[in-house]
Amino acid sequence: MNRDAERHKLFNRRCVMLVGGKAVLVSALIGRMYYLQVLESERYKTLAEQNRINLRLLPPPRGRVIDRFGVPLANNQQNYRVLLIPEDTRDVAATLDSLDEIISVGPGERRRILRDVKRNRSFVPVTLRENLDWGEVARIEVNAPDLPGVMIDVGQSRDYPHADQLAHVLGYVAAVSPKDQTGDPLLELPGFRVGKAGLEKIHDLNLRGRGGSSQVEVNAYGRVIRELRRKEGEPGAEISLTIDMGLQKMASQRMADESAAAVVLDVHNGDVLAMVSTPSFDPNLFNTGLSAVQWKGLVNNPRAPLINKTIAGRYSPGSTFKMCVLLAALEKGVITPSSRIFCTGFLELGDARFHCWKKHGHGLVDAHQATVQSCDVFFYDIAKRTGIERIAAMARRLGLGAQLGIDLPGEQAGLVPTPKWKRGALDAPWHQGETLIAGIGQGYMLTTPLQMAVMTARIANGGFAVKPHLTRAITKDGVAKSKEADKFDSLDLPLRHLEIVRAAMNDVVNSPRGTAYRSRIKEPEFAMAGKTGTVQVRRISKAERKKGVRKNEDLPWKVRDHALFVGFAPADNPRYAVSVVVEHGGGGSKVAAPIARDILAEAQRRGSAGRPVKTAGQRAPADTHRTVPKERDG
Repeated sequence: MNRDAERHKLFNRRCVMLVGGKAVLVSALIGRMYYLQVLESERYKTLAEQNRINLRLLPPPRGRVIDRFGVPLANNQQNYRVLLIPEDTRDVAATLDSLDEIISVGPGERRRILRDVKRNRSFVPVTLRENLDWGEVARIEVNAPDLPGVMIDVGQSRDYPHADQLAHVLGYVAAVSPKDQTGDPLLELPGFRVGKAGLEKIHDLNLRGRGGSSQVEVNAYGRVIRELRRKEGEPGAEISLTIDMGLQKMASQRMADESAAAVVLDVHNGDVLAMVSTPSFDPNLFNTGLSAVQWKGLVNNPRAPLINKTIAGRYSPGSTFKMCVLLAALEKGVITPSSRIFCTGFLELGDARFHCWKKHGHGLVDAHQATVQSCDVFFYDIAKRTGIERIAAMARRLGLGAQLGIDLPGEQAGLVPTPKWKRGALDAPWHQGETLIAGIGQGYMLTTPLQMAVMTARIANGGFAVKPHLTRAITKDGVAKSKEADKFDSLDLPLRHLEIVRAAMNDVVNSPRGTAYRSRIKEPEFAMAGKTGTVQVRRISKAERKKGVRKNEDLPWKVRDHALFVGFAPADNPRYAVSVVVEHGGGGSKVAAPIARDILAEAQRRGSAGRPVKTAGQRAPADTHRTVPKERDG
């Protein structure tokens, strides 16, 4: 009896334990089911949908760039590329081996692909090759079963129809690098390009646009069955430039064989009508991919095709700076228009002798004659009496020695030297002889071609601080936002002083005794005024002076003089200002002036700037610019 009772109690205990264990298991199962089906329902619903439906980001078309007359400067064209999705292939290296049997995948490309695979998340497509032709696309598609993770994609590629003629202004686009990553998902798209130089870089965010999306249904293997929904992206903004492509093309062709720079400005509003730096490069190559040989050719070229010489080239202005010295001397009252100085061919200061370019001198000359004939001794003398501080102050008023703020990256400030600068930079005192050298635009003085064009424009427009710019309007979502007309401050330069300088610049070109007479524009309505400049890049010894200074054509290219010219047209009512610098070109009158003549004549024939405009804060052209006196003998 007792034994039966004990068995019954043991049985009951075991039943309770078994039922309790089952209850715990059922409770855990119910809890888990509740967690999965109720608390986590949205998450797993999303995961299930993504196994069936993929959402893909679509790159927007990059915005166009056009010139002032609507001529396309940067467009987009169709681009076939092959992509790899790393998570869809077990062995990336084996897939690349298979692809290499169909289209060439070089060692450099292979290293770049494997680097991108490691750097990106496994589901982010990696670009294997771009700009495929139709034959390559067909071969890849036929062999698709043997290329897991490989797919053909159709995108857009940047195209520059004018190639090297506008490369330094537009810049170029290239693949996104790690330092470009900002968290924008567009930057992770295969083949996406961002602006790396020029206006493409300055306006990159405007040109980039907003991405679209595509919702596609896929099967268990990830193959796309159909597209369910598509939302196109918003194209980037259209950028309209101040450039006249016709003038730009002509200037580029005119300077093609030189290492040179030229800038053309509208003297009233600062529109940059042409900006040419030669030699140049084809920006399309940076989009399609430069070979090692092509890159070395650009980098090692002694004429520096990758540098925009118009804003980054720094040159002594030479005799083109004499107008600045003359204005400073007139303002201080050192001379009057009738003051004369006798040029014997040199000026002595202590035991040093400063030579004029004309060995036996110009004789007795006044300010007008000295400018027309570019007499160095006259400007040595007035520079000494004016002082470097006043000359430097005038140079800065005319736009030299500081960045002008043009909408391009890489602008250099140039250099207007002063005693304070020399003490700080070189820890040395200023010498009066350096003032004389600065008086003819040499020594430490450095300017860019853009600054020289601005200096000329400010002299030509009646003394207003015009500033250069390239962007004319930005059109986004169908709404054009044009650049507002700037109100340029007056430089407070007496008009009578500007008339003296402009009259002299007129006779530099149009008087038989002027240094640029052979380069004049013969059509009276297109006549230009200007100033030549020749800058030494080597020291001429006393022995060579006695024996006879060697001609530029007899010297190696690298030690020949720089040739410069600045000018404006029409001479009697200026609208266009130009600066030309030809590196190691020789004489300014022989080389730079003819180039400037052809460019200014073309600008006037084309009407590159349109009709004269009255800008807020400026007098109308007819009031601002009085007629330059007619040609007179120097």
